[in-house]
Amino acid sequence: MEALTGIRWNAALRSCFPILSWLPRYNLTCARMDVIAGVTVGLTAVPQALAYAEVAGLPVQYGLYSAFMGCFIYCIFGTSKDITLGPTAIMSLLCSGYIGGDPVFAVVLTLLCGVIQAGMALLRLGFLLDFISYPVIKGFTCAAAVTIGFGQVKNILGLKEIPQQFFLQVYYTFHKIPEARVGDVILGLCCLFFLIMMTLMKNTLGPAEDEAPSLVRSARGLVWSIATIRNALVVVAATAVAYSSEVTGHHFFSLTGKTAKGLPPFKAPPLSETLANGTVITFSDIAKDLGGGLAVIPLMGVLESIAIAKAFGSQNNYRIDANQELFAIGLTNIMGSFVSAYPVTGSFGRTAVNSQTGVRTPAGGIVTGVIVLLSLAFLMPLFFFIPKASLAAVIICAVSPMMDFRVPVQLWRVKRLDLVPFLVTFLVSFWEVQYGIVGGVAVSALMLLYIMARPKVKVSDHGVAVLELDSGLNFPVTEHLSRLVYTHALHASPPRCLVLDCCHVSSIDFTVVHELNELLKQFQLTGLSLIFAGLKPSVLKVLLTADLPVFRHTDSVDEALQLLTGIIHYDQQFSQPITDQI
Repeated sequence: MEALTGIRWNAALRSCFPILSWLPRYNLTCARMDVIAGVTVGLTAVPQALAYAEVAGLPVQYGLYSAFMGCFIYCIFGTSKDITLGPTAIMSLLCSGYIGGDPVFAVVLTLLCGVIQAGMALLRLGFLLDFISYPVIKGFTCAAAVTIGFGQVKNILGLKEIPQQFFLQVYYTFHKIPEARVGDVILGLCCLFFLIMMTLMKNTLGPAEDEAPSLVRSARGLVWSIATIRNALVVVAATAVAYSSEVTGHHFFSLTGKTAKGLPPFKAPPLSETLANGTVITFSDIAKDLGGGLAVIPLMGVLESIAIAKAFGSQNNYRIDANQELFAIGLTNIMGSFVSAYPVTGSFGRTAVNSQTGVRTPAGGIVTGVIVLLSLAFLMPLFFFIPKASLAAVIICAVSPMMDFRVPVQLWRVKRLDLVPFLVTFLVSFWEVQYGIVGGVAVSALMLLYIMARPKVKVSDHGVAVLELDSGLNFPVTEHLSRLVYTHALHASPPRCLVLDCCHVSSIDFTVVHELNELLKQFQLTGLSLIFAGLKPSVLKVLLTADLPVFRHTDSVDEALQLLTGIIHYDQQFSQPITDQI
């Protein structure tokens, strides 16, 4: 008994702390691969974090503040070896609409997101994510990619005072093209060209194959490695060019500008804010201003991260625990609020790099986190000289794979009706991203409710009417079912008996039982019969306890037809209660 209890405690600990599952087997080979992957991801994470802070409307250092906490927390609590948590393009775009460029709002949003996500994990509410359909997700990501990508065109052109709202942004960007700075345009286009070329080379070559000759394998491995850290190379090269220009007295480029030095202080997140004029914004005021963001951002953060984790788990043959992932993300955001982070989630691009470079365990994230911390500690003064055009090029290339316009074609081929939530989400997201998500989910829910309220019913005539139901009988279907019964039996010319084929019905609720009771009374008054065929044990048990008048049922439609056409007589054997468990 004690041994069994010990096993259960051990399993519970491994479930709560997944690090205990792989740490005892950790060896030097794992450490070497994790270090390689961690360094590679770190060199990708630093420039992306700087760029994504720009998308969120925050000073660039907040991108780095958000990029390291998840590396350490996820190592202990995460169940995927590949995923990396940190700032992402979509999360940055969502946050920008709620925080208004205010770091205090960003930190409070991070804290509340973390509390909501951790609470969902503890209450096992991960199933709520199932109500966000694939067309909604793809419509949102495509729209977000367009919004984010076009939002960086102003930095490629060196334009200022461009509104954030998408349609105004499009108008003023084209309106101010004559004001474009030549230096920013040339540098931005060069960075874009280099990034595109490196991406194409990386996709063409892939990681070095073991079967290739050693010289070829080394060359391909070198080129692939360079292409993998292309973001860092672009930012470093552009910064060097901008620095050289500035020290010689030429101001050709729009620079990132002044940034805070050093590591962020570890302190309790601010729960209020005092403005320059002395006005105090309380915690409740901040929460009210964040409004719908407290629902949209936690859900989208979890959805994005779990989708990525599942995809790479399937690719690399391991399973993840969705509720544990939810808890890991929530705890990361809670702890991140203590170092001035804004909300984070899983990054598809950095997770892909992590997987492709051969990471063995989540410990690779520790190396990535250390690189981010070293950047904060020693490189912040140099970030002053990073050209905005180079960060814009990094963002555009990072979000371009999200614009997958093959999806509408696939939806058209599989189920055309699914184009409706996709298009609603895609189009409304250009007005406000959060409204796009809400609109898409609402349309999907309406479509789902319509299917529940109007299930397919096969009607056949065998001298008596036979209605074959193809789904559960729940309250939305009541009116539809009643109308069909009246149309094909009670109000038919002449009125006829009815067989309800319930072989596909697995559930029934009180509203339907009440309506069946009324229908049976109508059949009794008209001298006709209504027989249920093929009832499942769980449904039959409900109907037997409902005290229905003249309740008759058979095992099959054929038996019901034989009974109604007088070939056999209704016998007690057909009304014996079935006592199988529900």
